[in-house]
Amino acid sequence: MLSSTEPSQRSHATPLSACIIAFNEADRIGDCLASLAFCDEIVVVDSGSGDATREIALRMGARVLVRPFDGFRSQKDFCVAQASHDWVLCLDADERVDDTLRAAIQAERESGFSRAAGYRFARLSDYFGRFLRHGNAYPDRVLRLFDRRRGGWRGAREVHESVKVDGTVATLHGDLLHFPYRSLMQQLTKTERYAKMMADYDFARGKRASIVKMIVAPMWRFWRGYLFRGGFLDGWRGLVYAYVRANYVRQKSIMLWLLQQGQPVADPAPASPTVVDEEGRS
Repeated sequence: MLSSTEPSQRSHATPLSACIIAFNEADRIGDCLASLAFCDEIVVVDSGSGDATREIALRMGARVLVRPFDGFRSQKDFCVAQASHDWVLCLDADERVDDTLRAAIQAERESGFSRAAGYRFARLSDYFGRFLRHGNAYPDRVLRLFDRRRGGWRGAREVHESVKVDGTVATLHGDLLHFPYRSLMQQLTKTERYAKMMADYDFARGKRASIVKMIVAPMWRFWRGYLFRGGFLDGWRGLVYAYVRANYVRQKSIMLWLLQQGQPVADPAPASPTVVDEEGRS
């Protein structure tokens, strides 16, 4: 069953579609879908998972589509377009709606989402077994509930994508629980990939790095999060998180600088093998 809510209990509520993109999330997508049981439908766009992601989603009542991945923003925009209803709630497979946020969303549904064109709420991230409640990690408010007729995943940036709406944006109580990393190595790999994507994007739109920025920007990211925003209150997890995030800024700045100098940032794609026919022609 997709929802544990009886139809009679939500017959007057505005229809709501949940939209999720996923890739190899068999260990996490079940909890994500369970937290969305109050929605009228769940649409999952899978990028070609090699595990049981699609089977789990289908078993839990989601409508599953497969689409080659061409960017986070594009994938999410496609998912929203497949929804049956105009009001959509967008999650990643490593996120879950907590009870307080669910109640807040339900209350807005009952009033026809009359207060705004979109709603934002805090995202609370797990880090090595404990939620980070300070620093740059929290509250990390994200706009994920919106009327697709008045907004969506706009812009050209495919990483660190965000929703923009035409109209008022309101804030809801509760948290979007986030379980972003299975290990430190996964975090380092992910941040390096994101740094490369952001450097490419910034370079293409004419943004430039400098020696000063390469030195100062990572330092500022660390001290802003760890000291000024209280990241130290999260103990050693807050320290590690602040260091890794500062390193992301450092990587992005160095990559952008190298692009400016015409230097390689990533290994070149391997050349396609030459095909020779029976007569020896390539």
